[in-house]
Amino acid sequence: MKATEIRELTVKEIEERIETFEAQLQKLRMNHAVSPLDNPMKINEMRKTIARMKTILTERTSQKQ
Repeated sequence: MKATEIRELTVKEIEERIETFEAQLQKLRMNHAVSPLDNPMKINEMRKTIARMKTILTERTSQKQ
């Protein structure tokens, strides 16, 4: 998910997506521990997407204050 796509979302939607992406990341890590993933770079991509969402969320909350 690109930053431009994330910026189009509302704060509530971003928070919900962060929760779902973190759950997916945890599942990916567990699956990778049991048996190797076809594409282990998915873990890195997911981490970076979560970081982007959290950064944009922080920017929006700091703008309001």
